[in-house]
Amino acid sequence: MASDRGPAAGDATLRRRIEPWEFEAFFDPRELRKEACLLYEIRWGSNRGIWRHSSKNTTKHVEHNFIEKFTSERHFRPSVSCSITWFLSWSPCWKCSQAIGEFLDQHPRVTLVIHVARLFQHMDPQNRRGLRDLFTRGVAVQIMGAAAYDYCWRNFVNYPPGKEAHWPRYPPLWMKLYALELHCINLSLPPCLKISRRRQNQLTLFRLEVQNCHYRMIPPHILFATGLIQLPVTWR
Repeated sequence: MASDRGPAAGDATLRRRIEPWEFEAFFDPRELRKEACLLYEIRWGSNRGIWRHSSKNTTKHVEHNFIEKFTSERHFRPSVSCSITWFLSWSPCWKCSQAIGEFLDQHPRVTLVIHVARLFQHMDPQNRRGLRDLFTRGVAVQIMGAAAYDYCWRNFVNYPPGKEAHWPRYPPLWMKLYALELHCINLSLPPCLKISRRRQNQLTLFRLEVQNCHYRMIPPHILFATGLIQLPVTWR
């Protein structure tokens, strides 16, 4: 049942929450917003407490900002494990993937799970290779679904009173399209999701171009989840 209040005034994360309009602007999978936003939570060892915060692009990407801030403010004890979860509006570029890999190599007791709303320039071979390298290192990279959006809304957003369960209901189609493409990346298959922008009428065109290798390699329940194989999808 939704609360008739927003986040409690005594909530330790209140000052670190983002506003609802920010969440909607950054994490809408249909929008190709240039800036990136990172919502993250950290758990140390067996401690049940969770540290939550957010970060945005500066002169550096949010991934670099997190790593620099985290390593400069924390003293790592080799015997203590650390679990980090990211919710990113864009997937990491290849340089950020490389920096993440180096960070994990230097801190083997750290585990990282990454949820992304969109895939950043996913046609770029280097970006695709960077994500595959993260998979190889054991980093769980996945597309945000309804449960992830709901979780972020409740734990990272300064939602209005009575709106605890009123996270933006983005159409699941876009989540499935990105999930399909992420599967292609993981399997080293050519892209099947093509995204283009028509400036004259401000339309973003999403279309699938499925090849024989996709039919052979991708499990049918993932391949056909969109219901739009070989059909274009547009959104104004």
